[in-house]
Amino acid sequence: MSLQEQFGKDVLLTGWGHSRFGKLVDETLESLIVQVATEAITNAGIEPGQIDEIYLGQFNSGMMPLAFPSSLALQVSDQLANVPATRVENACASGSAAFQQGTKSLLAGTAKTVLVIGAEKMTHAGADVVGAGLLGADYDMAGKASTTGFTGLFAEVAKHYEKRYGSVSDVLGSIAAKNHRNGVDNPYAQLRKDLGVEFCRTVSDKNPMVADPLRRTDCSPVSDGAAAVVLSTAATGGATAPVRLAGFGHANDFFPAARRDPVAFNATRVSWQRALAMAGVGIDELDFAEVHDCFTIAELLMYEAMGLTDPGQGARAIEEGWVYKDGKLPVNVSGGLKAKGHPVGATGVSQHVIAAMQLTGTAGDMQLAGPRRAAVQNMGGVGIANYVSVLEAV
Repeated sequence: MSLQEQFGKDVLLTGWGHSRFGKLVDETLESLIVQVATEAITNAGIEPGQIDEIYLGQFNSGMMPLAFPSSLALQVSDQLANVPATRVENACASGSAAFQQGTKSLLAGTAKTVLVIGAEKMTHAGADVVGAGLLGADYDMAGKASTTGFTGLFAEVAKHYEKRYGSVSDVLGSIAAKNHRNGVDNPYAQLRKDLGVEFCRTVSDKNPMVADPLRRTDCSPVSDGAAAVVLSTAATGGATAPVRLAGFGHANDFFPAARRDPVAFNATRVSWQRALAMAGVGIDELDFAEVHDCFTIAELLMYEAMGLTDPGQGARAIEEGWVYKDGKLPVNVSGGLKAKGHPVGATGVSQHVIAAMQLTGTAGDMQLAGPRRAAVQNMGGVGIANYVSVLEAV
């Protein structure tokens, strides 16, 4: 049973906008929001006054002084005066959290057209500020000093994985190399250089160990950027065909690390199961996926959480070529967070926009051959807040 069959109405992505990701010194949070919101509204073929509600995904967590940005999208047009606007925060999954809130407004019938934005400005802040802000998403480390930050947390995940299943150093290097190669074709990506497998697998002066076993190439960069999408219950006559939301899932895990299996990512698995069940499809019916690879170990675990492989067998997906552009389930054709960048509040919305571009044949050099169905997975914390969407071409 699809979302449309379950709720008796469609949720369509009818327009979208996306900024470049990177160190955007000439942009502000406001300018990024206005840019992508304007693009999305124009792409949808509607007037700003047709927007019933706005949701903005932004983590912030002290990385910038302005902590109340919900009304910044109103700067797009005077027609948006008095439109309800809400900031949504769920760590690095804030963008997808905003997307699902917009979806629920449509399903509840309180809105017919919703503007969803994800945005983050990070690169202006010092490494200590960014590191402390991100650690606010961890129960055990929030407010504590750390030399490795969130990298150290995912390094611990990698160590637990290696103890249970064996070394993953070369596998993680292959994942990094794949995503760097994919990022070359993404005009929005922060890192657009094909580094090669050997470079990504090898510790060097240019690729130092950040937190054993994670090298610099295993870590997504600090980024600025934004993305936006218009959600509607009916086609709006936009510049491109709409994309249908076929199903979605959301699951949270316990916050203290002691209450979680460090490598099972159980709530992540449940969010996949819920989204696929609502869409009425299996993993083998997807044509590609954009997943949350904040660190390469996260992508490896995602192969297992989504059901592409059994637990402990995720290496097969990369070693046997399943997740490359010409494989049976291409993963992170955009370059993922690893190469595209990770402005945390923007990531989930960006993933939906990139997927919509693929499904409408407008992804340019990133374009796959005729994809019809995709999944987007976005995660906050170490497998804590988990969101999955299944999207289909109309």
